[in-house]
Amino acid sequence: MISDTHLREVTPEFREIVEGHFSDCDYLLHAGDFVSAAVYHYLKDFMKGRFKGVRGNMDFGDLARVLPEKLVLEFEGVSIGLTHGWGAPYDLEDRLERFFEGDDVQCIVYGHSHQGANHRRKGILFFNPGSPTDTIYARVNTVGYLTIEGESVTGELVEVK
Repeated sequence: MISDTHLREVTPEFREIVEGHFSDCDYLLHAGDFVSAAVYHYLKDFMKGRFKGVRGNMDFGDLARVLPEKLVLEFEGVSIGLTHGWGAPYDLEDRLERFFEGDDVQCIVYGHSHQGANHRRKGILFFNPGSPTDTIYARVNTVGYLTIEGESVTGELVEVK
């Protein structure tokens, strides 16, 4: 999982992060704020179609037209909600819970805050992979992994250097 890349172009450092952390992944989700279509296309091509993303509040133009605000995806019988998020961070997860109400998701993957999150609320895993590239708002740069075993989903945050 990745979010809040905020890049105007695909940099060598970003390629290193992607290749080093996602080469062995079955699927990659991006929770918005690509900022440039080049980043979106690079990730889509790198994952050979095993990629989904949603638009963030900083995704304009072609990205805003192509990317949905919300996706509900199913992997091995586990339902995952994907969105970026919006507004102030203090009640973001409350808003996300309401946003996916009725979708029967076991996990909500989101971004926006640039802060990693990996915890359960009311039986739902709330997972924010943080930002791998932010040097202003992120306390630490991270990406994330979801693992599905049986009907269970768990998350892991990994610091990127």
